[in-house]
Amino acid sequence: MIYLKSLLNVIDNSGAQVVECIKVLRHGPRNFAKVGDEITVVVKQARPLTAEITGSSANNRVKRRDICRAVVVRTKAPFRRPDGSTIRFDDNACVLVNKNGDPLGTRVSSVVAQELRNSKYTKIATLAPKTF
Repeated sequence: MIYLKSLLNVIDNSGAQVVECIKVLRHGPRNFAKVGDEITVVVKQARPLTAEITGSSANNRVKRRDICRAVVVRTKAPFRRPDGSTIRFDDNACVLVNKNGDPLGTRVSSVVAQELRNSKYTKIATLAPKTF
């Protein structure tokens, strides 16, 4: 579960490394985010901008202190699937997206949860090397 002030790893190539949750964008009374939920984050750590980055990837680059949206793709807290199995990951991770839900980066570097395929974030699931 991702609460306010939770730190998450970013697993895409948008330029951010660590982000902090500042708002959970959910309908309903809950104040936490699960896998597949959208949150608003502020970038705490970013990769340095180097000279070899050119083209469209430089335009989509995020810097430290930027505020953007993200989709939670892994949580440390265990969650139950409809078939009864319980899944838990080693860390909290997210992928940065724009307002339409399209990812900012062009690659996803690690495993994402399978629940993203069933939601509106199928593009993130197809970019990932493996869904678990």
